[in-house]
This record gives sequence, structure tokens and C-alpha cells, in this order.
Amino acid sequence: MTTTSPSESSQDVAAETVDVLIVGAGLSGIGAAHHLQSKVPGKTYTILESRGAIGGTWDLFRYPGIRSDSDMYTLGYNFRPWTGDKSIADGKDIREYIENTARDGGIDENIRFHHRVVKASWSTKDSRWTIVALRSDTGETVTFHASFLMCCSGYYDYTKGFTPEFDGIDDFGGTVVHPQLWPEDLDYAGKKVVVIGSGATAITLAPNLAREADHVTLLQRSPSYIMSLPSKDPIALALRKYLPAKAAYGVTRLKNAVTAIGLYVLCQRYPKFMKKQIRKLQEKWLPEGYDLDTHFTPKYNPWDQRLCLVPDNDLFRCIRKGEVELVTDHIDRFDADGIRLQSGGHLDADIVITATGLNLVAFGHVDLEVDGRTVDLTETMAYKGMMLTDVPNFAFVVGYTNASWTLKADLVCDYVCRLLQHMDAGGHREVRLTRDPSIGEEPFLDFAAGYVLRSVDSFPKQGSKAPWRLRMNYFRDLPVLRYGSVVDDNMSFR
Repeated sequence: MTTTSPSESSQDVAAETVDVLIVGAGLSGIGAAHHLQSKVPGKTYTILESRGAIGGTWDLFRYPGIRSDSDMYTLGYNFRPWTGDKSIADGKDIREYIENTARDGGIDENIRFHHRVVKASWSTKDSRWTIVALRSDTGETVTFHASFLMCCSGYYDYTKGFTPEFDGIDDFGGTVVHPQLWPEDLDYAGKKVVVIGSGATAITLAPNLAREADHVTLLQRSPSYIMSLPSKDPIALALRKYLPAKAAYGVTRLKNAVTAIGLYVLCQRYPKFMKKQIRKLQEKWLPEGYDLDTHFTPKYNPWDQRLCLVPDNDLFRCIRKGEVELVTDHIDRFDADGIRLQSGGHLDADIVITATGLNLVAFGHVDLEVDGRTVDLTETMAYKGMMLTDVPNFAFVVGYTNASWTLKADLVCDYVCRLLQHMDAGGHREVRLTRDPSIGEEPFLDFAAGYVLRSVDSFPKQGSKAPWRLRMNYFRDLPVLRYGSVVDDNMSFR
């Protein structure tokens, strides 16, 4: 006879039971809750959020100028029109958009804040997940039961960003800051600031810091492709005057999705041509005779890494005015007054900002178990970029790297809702995916960015062809995930 300890028994009795448990109250998690409410309204759900606020990434990052690098007509939800004037929106406005979505739909009433999920265990016998969360506000361990688990925690490690080891950094007499942990009281007015990095965070920070700093230097080891986009979409604003808000939003969303995917396809198929076009635009935005070969010509092709966008030429305008200096060089070491470069130069600094990247983590450090066996993610394969082999009743959201995150998130939620409807109709309590041995393995994210290459080996694999391949094309995913068959031969139901 099996006995249960008192502690286990009391914990099990106290456990809250829901149909669907969602991990994360960011852009994906709030969207998932809305889709569940509207498409499978009989399902109960709870959202567990490790932080104390709604917003996820848009609540975490608070550095000056934090903004989207995708337009809000595609970063916004397909069910809630973006009504702001700016297409490239500030972080505060995005956070409020997510909060308003949660409040207006009553979703906020189903969020448990300060609940960090540490473990999720599937029992085939009981056909349910047991989810263990640690409450950061009380230190208490809390247990939940759910029939289906949906991970909407993204893939950023929220605990800390990536900073390389710099020689002599302890000798530096100034302040070193990583943008992910931006101090609210950091005073950079009248200071010499060096921003290390060449990605979206660095090129956002530099022109915003330049408004108050004495001098801003953007130090990059190698260049990125950078283009400008108007902060306001004139076509979207015009459509609002003549069409109902929802129709105007839908047309703009489609237009911008076509533009984003079209630009990506052009860059991948005709890289030499697109290099020339990007260079022609940059020549117009920068001072005459500017050294484009050194500072704006990467060694890779456009969209082999994410193409960076700036609103209204702000970075180029600051360079033209001399407010931001762009330096392409390698760091030799830090000293008391700043940074010595391998070329022999020196950058004086009061503040150094290491916009050197992020750390990725799969499913927010949640340990998965199936029938007492720890799931080794590297041995699993992703199905349609949203489920895993031999992990029943589980789905996750990972957005596009070449377009807005929410385009994919909405499609994943559409599919999950249809899957839940199919299971209810057939009386199924479990759905399980079995790996096809004929499918070859590939890295989960086929993307050459440094933050991906550092972590991708710890992620699940993707397959060499559909439906195991993680597509990065909204218009190829749309017919499959929203309208295609829910069931195929890779799935088994019980």
C-alpha cells in the first residue's frame, strides 16, 4: 500500500486546479488568456507571473528610450487595435497596452504575481500537470494542478544579461551598467558615456543618452545593418480617417506583415542587391564622406542577424550633429579613466554601459518531468515550433526573429484553442507527439546572432522539414496554424 506524507497530502489538498495554466504575464501570456476566454470560454485558467507586474520584457527593461524594434500594428494583438499615434512605440506605451488588454478582459483577476514556476510534472495516470511555484514575496511553495500547460515566458533570462569578461574592469573608476538592470537613479547628465554594443539596445540608448550626456561614444566590435523607419505610419493614420478602427488596423497589420516578410526574403535571396540599397540610404542619412566601410558594413549578409531599425533617423542624425561618436574597434582593457582600445586609442568615460547582449533560457528555468523522468530538452524536437515530443499537453510561444513576436504568438494561441476543442469533442485527456525518426535534427533557432549561438545548444531541436521545422514566415504558418488540420500522424490521443 502506498502512503502519503502529511505534508504532501496537505499540499495536494490546497492545490488550485485549472484547465490551463499559463506561465508568464507578458505579451504572450496575456494574449493566450484572451484567446482562451474567447474561443474556449468554458476553460478555467490561471497565469503565474514571477514578477510583480504585467508586461514581461516591457516591464523588465527600463533604460532610456526603450522601444519596440517592430511596428505596433504587428507587435500588437490581432484582436485589439493599436490606437497610439506612434508605429515604433515607447516601452511605457507598450506596457500600458498590455495592461489595458488584461484589465479590459478581466484577465488581471486570474494572475498570481510573484509566483516563479520552478517545476512542472506530468502524470499519465492522472492526465494532469502538477506545477510547483515559489512565491518570491513570502518564500512559500505553492502547488497547482492543470490539464494543459502553456509556457509564455519567452526565451530571455530575466535574472541577468550577458557581459563579456573585460580585462581591468575592476580598475575602472566610473560606473558600469548593463541595460537589463538599469538603475533608476543613474545620473548621466553632463557625463562622458561609452555604450558598448551594436545591436538594438545600443543603438536605442546612444541617441537618447546624448540629450543630456556631455558626450556619447558608441563602441562596437563589428557593425550591424541599421535602417531608419518613420516613428509614425502615415498610411495607418490615413486609413483611420476613412475606415472603422478594426478594419484600418487589420489592413495596416497585413500591409506591415507583408513588408517585413518581403524585406526578409529579399535580403536572403538577393543579398548583394540589398546591401547596395541599404548603403545608398545610409549615405543620405550620414555626413558626406563618412566611413561606411568601417562603421556600417557588416561581414555577414542582411538578415543573417536581425536587421536593426531606428525611428526617424535618430541615430544617424546624432552622428551627423556630432552628438554621438561611432567607434569600431576592439577593447584592450579598462583603466581608471575609461577604455583602452587595441588600436592604441583611449575612450574617456564616467559611465560605461555594456549593451553586449542577453542570455537565453528555455522555458524560464522550469524543470519539466514526465512520469517521474526529467525531460532533457536537448533530446526533444519541436513540433510546429510550439510543442515538444513526448511532453504531453504542453505548448509554448516563441515568436519570429525576422518579424513581430506577436504575429507568431497569435497563431500559436489559435492552434492551441483548436486543439483543446478537438480534445473536448473526442473526450481526449492527453495529446502526445512522437518523433519521426526519418527527420534530421537542426538547431532550434537558425540565427547567427551571438545571444542565440551562446545558448542554442541547451534548447530543443527543430526538424529538417515540416511540421518539425520552425518556420520564420508568417504567411507560411498562417494557413497551417489557423486554418489547417489540427491532427496528423505524429499525434496520439488518449
